[in-house]
Amino acid sequence: MEGQCDHDRRDDCDHAHGSESGHARGPRRTRRGVLGATATALVAGLAGCLGGTGNGDGETPDPVTIDSEATCDVCGMVIAQHPGPTTEIFYADNQPAGHENPARFDSTWEAFQFDFDREDWTREAFYVTDYSTVDYEIRTDEGQQVISTHYDSESFVDATTVTFVVASEVVGAMGEDLVAFSERADAEAFRDDHGGDLASFDDVTPEMIASLGM
Repeated sequence: MEGQCDHDRRDDCDHAHGSESGHARGPRRTRRGVLGATATALVAGLAGCLGGTGNGDGETPDPVTIDSEATCDVCGMVIAQHPGPTTEIFYADNQPAGHENPARFDSTWEAFQFDFDREDWTREAFYVTDYSTVDYEIRTDEGQQVISTHYDSESFVDATTVTFVVASEVVGAMGEDLVAFSERADAEAFRDDHGGDLASFDDVTPEMIASLGM
């Protein structure tokens, strides 16, 4: 396990789940379709024209592919080596320690925690893995169901446009998480199969984030 958690609620990262390779795989779950991908691209393009999650000043940054060696800006683990949602946030006039924007995370709840802790920073864009458009897998790892990670630029969607499934039985690198779907019907189907609650971006609060993780 790489890195050390730097937040109060996590004593260590040793219980985070293993890398994306070398584990028994469960059933393959896919949501990708030509029409779905096209619709998502149109929505993303429209969001960019409207400013997305930015502050309206200038162009909203496009999502970028996260380097395979990049580490999470909260827990320090190598993002590509662990399962679960990947998230990136761009800020105006500020950047995370040690590298340029975007800030990057191996869980969605850590991204929200990072953002809540920086109320004086101006967020330009907040992107999450879109499990409506990626070919994702759910597998069993150490007795838990984990969902695959996707960190290429095409996998991301504006977080303000999605429906999250919160605290399902399917976990990510840092335990219970928020799994994002650009299609609400996909979120509802995932919730029906794996439990959890549905939430929009504006529904997410510090109290909700404090309840997630290990």
